[in-house]
Amino acid sequence: MNTLPKDPIMLLSLVNMKLRDQFDSVEELCFALDVNQEDLEKELAEAGFEYFPELNQYR
Repeated sequence: MNTLPKDPIMLLSLVNMKLRDQFDSVEELCFALDVNQEDLEKELAEAGFEYFPELNQYR
């Protein structure tokens, strides 16, 4: 996750923006950005955020 922000709030903002504007799922986002999905989900979960597939966003 070298290209993504380390700050959890900035990470959340960037991921949700990309999900809203560019990608239909976390899987697509991670594939396109060459990011390990488990690492991304763990990072956001540790900050208290959960992915809602029906909304295609983290909250």
